[in-house]
Amino acid sequence: MTKAIYPGSFDPVTLGHLSIIERAAETFDEVIVAVLKNDSKKPLFSVSERVSMLEEVTSHIENVKILYFEGLLVDFANECGVNTIVRGLRAITDFEYELQMAQTNKALSHNIDTVFFTTDVEYSYLSSSSVREIAKFGGNIDKFVPESIISKVYEKYK
Repeated sequence: MTKAIYPGSFDPVTLGHLSIIERAAETFDEVIVAVLKNDSKKPLFSVSERVSMLEEVTSHIENVKILYFEGLLVDFANECGVNTIVRGLRAITDFEYELQMAQTNKALSHNIDTVFFTTDVEYSYLSSSSVREIAKFGGNIDKFVPESIISKVYEKYK
């Protein structure tokens, strides 16, 4: 059985994230979407809210499991018996950072490899931070996040 982890903050989950999850689920037998709990950041949504939103928008994908983690990703991957990390690439600037992270993860745990999925062109500019910024100022985020997430994002800025 091939298993992979797709880690991220998912604050909030975007259509770009969902596209990567769906494609990874077609490639691997099991995909763990791993929500990072990072106490040094001030997220818009709590870990439990992000897990819940991801469970909602991936409920149609049978081989996806949503979990959260804190600490080193490679430690979590090893705990889950996973050797493959999935990462999305939007632009060449993402590649530079992601390559460094992949090499660092490999140095920390020799059994871990990283697989890159390029984003669909329509999501190449999209990030959770841009969604938060647009929503904060009342802009339209309908094209950026799953429909069930839209009201949840706006609610945070009331």
